[in-house]
Formats: sequence, C-alpha cells, structure tokens
Amino acid sequence: MTAKIIDGKAFAARVRGQVAEHVARLKAGHGITPGLAVVLVGEDPASQVYVRSKGKQTVEAGMNSYEHKLDADTSEAELLALIGRLNADPAVHGILVQLPLPKHLDSDLVINAIDPAKDVDGFHISNVGLLGTGQKSMVPCTPLGCLMMLRDHHGSLAGMDAVVVGRSNIVGKPMAQLLLGDSCTVTIAHSRTKDLGEVCRRADILVAAVGRPEMIPGDWVKPGATVIDVGINRIERDGKTVLVGDVDFDSAVKAAGAITPVPGGVGPMTIACLLANTLTACCRANGLMEPEGLTA
Repeated sequence: MTAKIIDGKAFAARVRGQVAEHVARLKAGHGITPGLAVVLVGEDPASQVYVRSKGKQTVEAGMNSYEHKLDADTSEAELLALIGRLNADPAVHGILVQLPLPKHLDSDLVINAIDPAKDVDGFHISNVGLLGTGQKSMVPCTPLGCLMMLRDHHGSLAGMDAVVVGRSNIVGKPMAQLLLGDSCTVTIAHSRTKDLGEVCRRADILVAAVGRPEMIPGDWVKPGATVIDVGINRIERDGKTVLVGDVDFDSAVKAAGAITPVPGGVGPMTIACLLANTLTACCRANGLMEPEGLTA
C-alpha cells in the first residue's frame, strides 16, 4: 500500500486563485481592494525571505501590500505606535507582525495590540478565545490550511479519531479546536505523552506538529490514516542540508492512506491562507459575504 500524496503546492495555488477571483469581484463590484500590512523588525534572513514572499503573493492576488521594515533596535513604543496607525487605517484590512521579534520586544504585548478584526495571523488573545468557544474568529493560517486539505480529501470529518502531536499556540492547540469544530474526536499528544506510539496508532487523522525531525515512524501510523505533517526541519544527510518533516515519510507513506510531503505539503498553504484571511477580514469590515470555502 502506498499513500496518496496530498499536493500542498497545487492546493495552495488553487486557494490563491480563488482569492484572486474574489478580490477582482470586490474591486469591480464595490471598489474595494483588500490590504495587508506586514511589519518586519530587524534583519533575520529567514524572516526577510518570508516577508518578500508574502508581499509578492499579496500583489499577485490583486491586493495592496504595505511593508514596514524597522531597525532591530526599534523601541516597543515605536512599534506599538505603528500598529496603532495601521489599526486606524481603513485601507489596511490585515496586519501581520513577523515573528520572532528581537528579544527586547514583548511579542505578546505587540500581538495583542493589533485590532483583533485585522489579526490575520489569528494570534490575538481575543481570536484564540473566540476559536476555543466555537465563535467566528480569525484562524491561524497553518491550521486553517491543514483543515482545508483534510476537508478536501475526506469531505466530512465527523466522527473521525484525530490525534494532534504538538501543543503549540500557533499550530497544535488551534488545530485541535478546528478538528473539534468539525466533529472529530480529538486527542492532543506531545513529546511527553506516555505510549505515544499507541496513541498515534488510534488516529484516522494524524497531525504532526512537534518540531522534531522524523520523530513519528511509519509503524505509529494506522493503516489507511491521513497524515498531515506540519514539521519543517533542516538536517544534514549525506553531506547536504535537507528539509524533513516530523514524520518519517519513507516508512509512513507505506502505511498511510494519504500524506503530505515535506517540502511541498503544508508549507505552501500558510501564505495562501494568510491571503484568504486578509480577504475574509476585508469582507467582514465592509459587511459583505465571506468567501465560501476559505474560512473555518
């Protein structure tokens, strides 16, 4: 048995196409252009690459992109003042502060200064609370992308056993809430879970988001299960730096019914869902119908 490969790159292209179509209709029918503001503090190389990619894809989708690049020694007061201006700017529908921030800045304080309606990362404490109580919220991009792919593959998720390995605020916890919202029976596991292998073997849906390279071997995968591998880990292999997930792909692909590869699985969905969230925020701000299939 060899699993179906869930092509996140192709799926993300489809999502971006849907976003672009909806943006074009907003412009033509209402004269509205969604706007995304991205704030980068400092010169972290990985963050710079990510921000460039976000800006490029935002423009390609027909949206306005506003990039704010600040020096690494920018004060907390200066950063909060910028966020205040973006909160008040009607042309900005989504605000994203690129993490990690320099150590002298309080990430929680900064994130919670963003207007929750413009918090397209879904990290604001208000959005976390709304998601946790099953109310309309902005949903973190990576879990939203995972949910979209699962719905596309399975249709209904109701009644399925789901195991999420990882308990981060960015992926693990919101992923579990989304799966609960789709009527799965959900277990949150982590590196300290007793008999983790046995827990994973129960899963119809296994989401790996623990941040440890190839931690989950194929014999932890229930035959026919759907495996969503969120991990992106750089390791040295045969003298080269390669990207691997949290799942041992070569063994898991023989047991799973469907699996996301690394790279090319969950990763491309994150920016696609950022664009979808910005579009959703714009529609909500203007009292317009939200885009179908692009929200939780």
